[in-house]
Amino acid sequence: MVLSAGIIFTLGAIHLIYTFYGLQLTPRDPALQISMSQVSPVISKETTMWRCWVGFNATHSMALLLFGLVFGFLALAHGEVLFHSPFLLVVGLAMLAGLVVLCKLFFFRVPLIGVSIALVCYVASVAISRA
Repeated sequence: MVLSAGIIFTLGAIHLIYTFYGLQLTPRDPALQISMSQVSPVISKETTMWRCWVGFNATHSMALLLFGLVFGFLALAHGEVLFHSPFLLVVGLAMLAGLVVLCKLFFFRVPLIGVSIALVCYVASVAISRA
């Protein structure tokens, strides 16, 4: 479980760094970033598509960090609570399974591999706790 949480935390930390530093999450076509910076979404004129892009990436990273911190902490400090709580185990499984699906549909190979490994580690830790 700690390995699973650590992988997700690491992916979240890398993604957060990429969100604010470097060019990894910027468009290859600079004109697209300029256009995104000038156009607002239909929902509100108070922001731009570029600001939404940065915000979505940052909050996505924060969710990964939170998952890693909470499940890592519970596994290390309160394993009894975690492994005896069907609610927490189902929530964690649903989160990781959902991330695998999203990675497959919308992202690329590296996050898909990382999240898939985290899911396998998660399921293995639950199975071992039941043995």
